[in-house]
Amino acid sequence: MRIDASLAILASLSGVAAFWRLECRGRLAIARLDPLISPGTASLHAHAIHGSSGFNAAATYEDLRNGDCTSCAVTQDMSAYWAPTLYFKHANGSYEEVQQIGGMLAYYMLNKDLKDINKQITAFPNNFRMIAGDSTRRNYSVTGGYSVFEADPPKSRWAEFQQVNQHDLAQRATGFNCLNYNVAAEGALMRHYLPDKAYLDAHCSEGVRFEIAFPSCWNGVDVSTPNHKSHVAYPDLVLNGNCPEGFDVKLPTLMYETIWATHAFNSVPGEFVISNGDTQGFGYHADFMSGWDSEFLQAAVNQCTNLTGRIQDCPLFDVISEDQQRQCKMAAPAILTSEKVTGIIGDSLPGGVVIQYGPEPATGGSNAHTVPVSVAVPTVSYTPGTTASEGNYLPGGVFKESPTSTSVSSSTSSSVSSLSSSAEAEVNALAEPSPSPTPTPIPSDPPVPEGYDLVRTDYVTNGNVVSKIVVIETVEYVVMTTEVVTVTATPEVNKVRRDVHLHHHRHHHGLH
Repeated sequence: MRIDASLAILASLSGVAAFWRLECRGRLAIARLDPLISPGTASLHAHAIHGSSGFNAAATYEDLRNGDCTSCAVTQDMSAYWAPTLYFKHANGSYEEVQQIGGMLAYYMLNKDLKDINKQITAFPNNFRMIAGDSTRRNYSVTGGYSVFEADPPKSRWAEFQQVNQHDLAQRATGFNCLNYNVAAEGALMRHYLPDKAYLDAHCSEGVRFEIAFPSCWNGVDVSTPNHKSHVAYPDLVLNGNCPEGFDVKLPTLMYETIWATHAFNSVPGEFVISNGDTQGFGYHADFMSGWDSEFLQAAVNQCTNLTGRIQDCPLFDVISEDQQRQCKMAAPAILTSEKVTGIIGDSLPGGVVIQYGPEPATGGSNAHTVPVSVAVPTVSYTPGTTASEGNYLPGGVFKESPTSTSVSSSTSSSVSSLSSSAEAEVNALAEPSPSPTPTPIPSDPPVPEGYDLVRTDYVTNGNVVSKIVVIETVEYVVMTTEVVTVTATPEVNKVRRDVHLHHHRHHHGLH
């Protein structure tokens, strides 16, 4: 058996895939702009926009490529990333911006199509565009033999329950991760709705991380379609799995995560509202316009396969500092220069958007009819994330973030107002790294028998056990040897800053 077959065995055992954790610490703007849905005019609702300064109401690929700077960490990436922003509606009816913490992260996961893992991953072509989610959705309708009032069934049973159609997979591609750094992190894409404020106040002491994954199976022809969705599809496990027929080109799996400081409003009467008038998160969505040069991106896909997720570990990437990312801004659009979108913004959402509840789709606009009745949501409480079990493996385990050095909490409306008017740099201030934790013991290499060649070494962490898999081969066959080491958890001295915590928790996930 040849090397590619031996790697197939390894992949099926470990589920490990390379990925990049692309930081976008800067934000170009909050603005009602969406060149995909509302080209050349103001969009219906506000978005938090990251990436190339060439972004505008009618942005093209050339505009993005010709931008003066990027608010993301890799200079070769002139893409645009945007998603709705979050507001808080006070009991008196006034709306206030909820602060972003640390910008946005875009994960590029190099997950293979499991139908053919020998097939290479293809870079986004020039001018590639796509949308994840549906702004008008106001319910959660995944059924097919499993109760909607429970957490997701194990991924191994999705096909059995007939839940691998694109309609269901798209709903499972959003997540609202309750952040509490005193307990083990929740799994990504676990909860598909935004919990109500009572739950957030009681359980989410460090805010909420909004997560959304894009389809990664492409028809290989269209860089976009009129709805910016029909040219792509999800694999049958959302982040990985088998691509459906007709979408046989595997792209990098793109996932956004953004942390919102909901804890700043703890005990303050009111409710959280996404800028599209959604209080429950069913209509959360995101847009992407590639600004990569496709040839460069393909080289990065092929060569930057370090399992740490650190962009600094890829020699092709030119990485800029957080300060440089934050300094990058886009030109203020003339159509929106007078609109208030930050701080306390008044008695309506930007664009006059009204809150609309389900289960029917939202109609949009400021004159939309609304009935103040929330849709029943799945009763998903706290559940610590997992690694390889049931196919839930994500790069680095769970995307847990570290807290900021500045406590963003308040008990009165006035202190919340003070937070909103403060400089963004204060909210994004990060703690100094704590002393390095005790490293996870790495099993020693088993001896390679005479006449064999070492093909690859990999590690799989599950609970407090680290397995080292060494693949050796001859032309005829493959032998796999596994050595197991039991790891004793070492408590952290302090919580560490966000940009180094992923690597730490990839080793220690599941030790709680």
